[in-house]
Amino acid sequence: MPLDPALRSRACGALAGHYEKISMKRNIYLKKKSLEEAKAIALEVAELIHLGTETLPVIQSLGRVIAEPLFAKISSPPFHCAAMDGIAVKASATYGATEESPKSLKIDKEAFFVNTGNSIPKEMDAVVMIEDVHLLDSETAEIREGAHPWQHVRSVGEDLIATEMVFPENHKITPYDVGALLASGYRDIPVKKKPTVLVVPTGSELLDPEQSRSSLLGAPSGIIESNSYVLTGLLIEDGAEPVRHPIVEDNPKRIKEALLSHGQEVDLILMIAGSSAGSEDYTRSIIEESGEVLAHGISIMPGKPTLIGKFMERPIVGIPGYPVSAVIAYEELVRPILYRSLQLIKPERQRIKVFPTRKIPSKLGTEEFLRVTIGKIRERFLATPLPRGSGLITSLTRADGIIRIPALSEGLDEDKETEAELLRPLEEIRNTVVMVGSHDLTLDLLANLLGRSYPPLFLSSQNVGSLGGLLAIKNGICHLAGSHLLDPDTGEYNFPYIRQYLKGRPVRVIHLVNREQGLIVQKGNSKKIEGLKDLEREDVSFINRQKGSGTRILLDHLLKTLSLDARHIRGYEREEFTHMAVASSVASGMVDTGLGILSAARALHLDFIPIGTERYDLVIPSVYFQSKEVQKILETIRSRDFKDMVVRMGGYDVSRTGEELTDKSLGH
Repeated sequence: MPLDPALRSRACGALAGHYEKISMKRNIYLKKKSLEEAKAIALEVAELIHLGTETLPVIQSLGRVIAEPLFAKISSPPFHCAAMDGIAVKASATYGATEESPKSLKIDKEAFFVNTGNSIPKEMDAVVMIEDVHLLDSETAEIREGAHPWQHVRSVGEDLIATEMVFPENHKITPYDVGALLASGYRDIPVKKKPTVLVVPTGSELLDPEQSRSSLLGAPSGIIESNSYVLTGLLIEDGAEPVRHPIVEDNPKRIKEALLSHGQEVDLILMIAGSSAGSEDYTRSIIEESGEVLAHGISIMPGKPTLIGKFMERPIVGIPGYPVSAVIAYEELVRPILYRSLQLIKPERQRIKVFPTRKIPSKLGTEEFLRVTIGKIRERFLATPLPRGSGLITSLTRADGIIRIPALSEGLDEDKETEAELLRPLEEIRNTVVMVGSHDLTLDLLANLLGRSYPPLFLSSQNVGSLGGLLAIKNGICHLAGSHLLDPDTGEYNFPYIRQYLKGRPVRVIHLVNREQGLIVQKGNSKKIEGLKDLEREDVSFINRQKGSGTRILLDHLLKTLSLDARHIRGYEREEFTHMAVASSVASGMVDTGLGILSAARALHLDFIPIGTERYDLVIPSVYFQSKEVQKILETIRSRDFKDMVVRMGGYDVSRTGEELTDKSLGH
């Protein structure tokens, strides 16, 4: 039966109103662009920026951009001057001088003493070096070799001639340029004003780091806002003048007020967060009221929620709230805007060929910026992916490079050559020792001491568990591995697994530490956990280590010994990759307990229930053992400084640290 027209009209109106309410609550990426399209739009909006000029003293102009061509006011040097200490002479007066037939010249008449940089007396056209001058008396100098015209003389304008162009417009001033400008007679120069950039962090959940220390160390009521400080640092590096606005709560009225209060005083606006698809993301609607949204949603990962538009005839970029997304959005879209406004070429990072250490899948249709660590193993650079989360700023601080996985690719194949952009100097990567395997807090001490004692030697430690470390040696993708694998059948550590997984690969085993393993529990141990048997209690939640880790193998062995069933442990299937991650889960209240080392519990002021002591060793392929880098690592762990620092952490025995172990020396 057809719907009555009046009812249909009311229904359509109600439906439209319903969708209008939904759209007010939830954004949709209506103008999603590819990265290349977004870059083109960014360069278009950069044309809205028109920088003025200002005059600066040359000595304060480093890094600034020259606003007009500069021509030498004076020649450099401004007169004929001596290039050596000696005597100024007329070259023709010295002709014929030899050892057998020297020439004598009258001082202050035919020969004039000059120092380097002194002007040459009129009619003199050569300098004889002081070491070739023989004084016969206070009035006579003797030379034994003739000089040629303009010998050891810097002529007028040798470097720059007056009226010659020193630098063109749009030249960025380097330290060398400061010298050239001063030498050519400039004391003040016209430069382009720095692009002024308003940075507005938004979010009701954010805490300003400038708040009192007590509020930050007490019960946290929000997330510390750091993105604006990262961005202002990047802006300064790129020659801009950042203006940071205080945090603005998720309130459209307050956000708009923040933009209007400074929007007309700046050249570019960066709005942090609020451009995603959340119910309190207002950036798009606010921009559309006083401008235009040109792109909303970029086909990149991280960085998808990025927005580009115009606001009060100024470029505005909506920066995602996650830290890595914010940095990627800045580098790919904001930096090109700044360099275009200054009419400079954006610098490119050094690129090298790398080989992924494992297969890396990626989402088709989205260009991914994969953060990787890079190590040189033999003659190849190997790249290992870091965690891919957009909120993990440490994936940038720990990264050596970035691999761009194209939008039309489904990922990278293991051991197939690809290209990486370097975030660290290539020489640092060449001097990095790659360690893979089990996590231990002493490795941070080791890395720090290496940098202090043997700069520039670096240690890159990848936490994949003990078994993962041995497999990394097997696959030839590391210099050494950290392992604490207990063989339940023999009670031996590491060697049974080395024999099983590294058969035919000669290795050397160096003892690092013995360490206490136990249950990490919350301060005060309110659940009264006393041992592993309590893990089967219904009111106790647990967090485990990943399969293949020494701690996981130890736990499973102890559970079997005590006839405990892992299926009865609430949280047995939940995994973390480091002792500190386990301790953090306990400290946050996410779980009641987890198995880990004493030093991790102490680091977060947690209680600890000892379970046993285990041995942690370094497994080193023999091919690398005698290398200077590995030998420096061994010297460091055998040092008194290292051992003292480890002991102070608690839960470690260093009595055999640095000792080489063999099957025969195990003694059990």
